[in-house]
Amino acid sequence: MNAANIITLIRIALVPVFMLCFMADSPLLSYAALLLFIVASATDGVDGYVARKYNQVTNFGKFIDPLADKLLITSAILIFVSVGRISPWAAMIILSREFAVTSLRVVAISEGIVIQALWSGKIKTVVQIASIIIMMTPFAHIVLIKGFMTINDLAVWIMVAVTVWSGIDYIVRNRKVLSRSVGKK
Repeated sequence: MNAANIITLIRIALVPVFMLCFMADSPLLSYAALLLFIVASATDGVDGYVARKYNQVTNFGKFIDPLADKLLITSAILIFVSVGRISPWAAMIILSREFAVTSLRVVAISEGIVIQALWSGKIKTVVQIASIIIMMTPFAHIVLIKGFMTINDLAVWIMVAVTVWSGIDYIVRNRKVLSRSVGKK
């Protein structure tokens, strides 16, 4: 087990701790959850840097790193649904994109094709992380348009829009993979 993969596994281990802190009815633990989310999010860049710099890129790392990202983001989205900070339809759009792109990658692999991460996916991840961090702060409740929109609402809309754009980008750029697989059994 190399250092990059250990960092990724630490990110996964932080997910349940983050969830417990966030769900606790304590302002102090809410701030601890925010800090844990920031640290866990930062490890995404750190593990990638370490893997590339020290030639530690492995098949396990290629599998576990995106899984760790999805677990962290999904845990926050599900918590937000449970506490009413994000609507189920918005959560479903975000999670559907993740399933769709992951499924596309599985189909591509079965065709011997590797789908590289696109810039739209990287931007989506940064926007999701930034939105979630904003949604975890007291600033999230600031009203932008009375009776209509808070900063939390704006963060959700931006997250959904960028997620949809990224999903469409992956599908359009990889439509040949899908068209080749449609007729196969």
